[in-house]
Amino acid sequence: MPLPVTGGGPSLLPTDIADFTGRTEQVQEIQERLAEAAENPAQLAVPIVVVAGKPGIGKTSLCVHVAHRLTWRYPDGQLFADLHGGTSRQASPTQVLERFLRGLGVPGNAIPDELEERAEMYRDLLADRRILVVLDNAGSETQLLPLLPGNPSSAVLVTSRRRLAGLPGAVHIEVDVFDSVQSIALLSRIAGGDRVQAEADAAAELAELCGQLPLALRIAGARLSARPHWTVEQLASRLENESRRLDELKHGALGIRVSISLTYDNLADEARRLFRRLALLDFPAFGGWVSAALLDQPLADAQDLLDELVDAQLVEITGTEGGPRAQYRLHDLIRVFARERLAAEECATDHSAALARVLGGLLFLAEQAHERLHGCDTRQVHSQAERWTFAPKVVARIIRDPLGWLERERLNLVAAVRQTVKVGLVELCWDLAFTSVTLFESRIYLDDWRETHRVALAACRSVGDQRGEAVMLYSTGSLGIVEKRFTDARENLEQSELLFKQLGAEHGVALVSRQLAYLDRIASDFDNATRRYESALHVLLAAGDLTAAAYVLNSMAQTALERGNPEEAKRILPRALELSRQAGSRRVEAQVMLRLADAHLSAGDHAAAVTAFDETLTVVRDLGDPIGQAYALHGLGLAHLCSGDHEQAGRALTEARRLASSTGERMIEARVERSLGELDLAVGKAPQAVVHLNRALSLFRSIQAPTFEARVLAMLSEAYAAAGGGDQRYAEPAESEATATPAHHEMTAT
Repeated sequence: MPLPVTGGGPSLLPTDIADFTGRTEQVQEIQERLAEAAENPAQLAVPIVVVAGKPGIGKTSLCVHVAHRLTWRYPDGQLFADLHGGTSRQASPTQVLERFLRGLGVPGNAIPDELEERAEMYRDLLADRRILVVLDNAGSETQLLPLLPGNPSSAVLVTSRRRLAGLPGAVHIEVDVFDSVQSIALLSRIAGGDRVQAEADAAAELAELCGQLPLALRIAGARLSARPHWTVEQLASRLENESRRLDELKHGALGIRVSISLTYDNLADEARRLFRRLALLDFPAFGGWVSAALLDQPLADAQDLLDELVDAQLVEITGTEGGPRAQYRLHDLIRVFARERLAAEECATDHSAALARVLGGLLFLAEQAHERLHGCDTRQVHSQAERWTFAPKVVARIIRDPLGWLERERLNLVAAVRQTVKVGLVELCWDLAFTSVTLFESRIYLDDWRETHRVALAACRSVGDQRGEAVMLYSTGSLGIVEKRFTDARENLEQSELLFKQLGAEHGVALVSRQLAYLDRIASDFDNATRRYESALHVLLAAGDLTAAAYVLNSMAQTALERGNPEEAKRILPRALELSRQAGSRRVEAQVMLRLADAHLSAGDHAAAVTAFDETLTVVRDLGDPIGQAYALHGLGLAHLCSGDHEQAGRALTEARRLASSTGERMIEARVERSLGELDLAVGKAPQAVVHLNRALSLFRSIQAPTFEARVLAMLSEAYAAAGGGDQRYAEPAESEATATPAHHEMTAT
């Protein structure tokens, strides 16, 4: 870098920061942008770089640091002005130009009175000079425009809490919080490296409590430096108390609360109200619809206020998606400030009403997403909790992709279940948990399913909400089925059935019956399973629950297949397909399509089976259902195996095994292992078949599926025998164990 040039021009820059830390990429980008402009003969407009970020992020420190590094490039001087853009006492362009003109050597009596004349004189003086202008804390484009040189040989650095998108040709650089390494580095430079390194864990906790915000870290480091008798852990423990955190983050003239207040006080009343109420939420991030519920306003109006908070850097956008899919969050320290203002400026009644609207809106939108995926649902097993609703057109925009919306709201759904308990909204609690299963089941978030239901079940029992308890036990039993914990599942389902019967809730009893029927089927009790299915079907059709009715018919067809009657299954399935399409449930429709493909395979119509499995695979891929894909690929592999296309069978089964293993769905994983063993036997790889079949046996035993165990044991006998004389000794134990297990008609597709 060339040596600084000493000249007679103004040098108004504040001193550089001695312990400046990090920001390597931003420093390099600013320097490169200005270098490109200086070396470009076609550059006609003054180059402008706008550095934006939230309060305390270090915008001024960055620009002053870069400006000092660039003094050699701008030998005719450097101008600096704090525009106080985040306050009610903003510096006017007229005042700033007076200072700049005096700095450029204009006597006071020669400075014009009018803004336009001052701006003209300013541009004229800079016309043949290379000067760097640093405009700190700008409030708006209007404030900046008169301060811009007309000479492309000069340059302008701007800092602002707003993005200032209206500045033509400006380069915009966003400054975010430090990462953990940079945070520790800054603490070390201020408080002492040995001291920080000696308490590395406490220092990491302190940085986290400061939200990795440079101003907060600087204050914390300064406090430690001023109090050498304090440990790092001692300061961290003082910051753990959220109600005092902003009090602790103050040192001399530096303070987080003051920094944020400058922006907050400059907002319109409604924007301040929205900002305060955002602190009510325990959500890690939130969609724009939340602002409408918090303010009880139309979404478009509330979105404008949210955008105002984003422009003011009090709310940040997370992720890369925009429009209705955009997600927002509050920085931890800004959230603390918002909670302080909420407690000071609003009453508890308004807090409670606003929070209830958000939680009711979340339930309403989750139900809408469920209906778009599974068809219309009856209200008979849901709560009477108040929903906060949106107009149909607004709903369509928010949840255009229902599963994608649920995925974005996943952490909020889990957080909302916990928060509803804290505020005593138990009906909302269990209904949110129940409705969230739409996501948890399809995307295999079994930990979330388990935890939300544990919380909600405890809440129901604590207040004596029997309906909620029955629903939670039913859904927890369904989770047990998914996880193949059949004993636990039956226990929960039987308790749920008893509660629903005591409440006279026939629809609830029917839903439980279909799950108990599945357990009967797995235990090879086909007669009892059929009775339960028929009883549930009658009630569900009468209640108008077409989705559940289609599911039951599909299960009855599966029972027919397992009894060796594919023609009976094909007789039942068209009605199931019709009901699933009437209900608009693509998920159940896909399950019915899969069962129909199974029926073709069991009937020996391999070509029809391949076509049907391919069609099913297309649907489940479109739904983003990995378990459904595993089942469809398994069936496709079997259809190719039965038709003698071993290569295609191997491809499909290998992919099915990958998906089954990644989802933890042990039933389909076991079936795929068994089918891979069958494929190995067909191509003469008996030793490899033994490996696959033993894996299948272990999996079937872990989920207590005796019928499937028996089928695998029979195949193992064949595999051991085919593997050669050395392995023949294993065939007899396998055969004897197989005959001791109640086996039913073997169906390749099951």
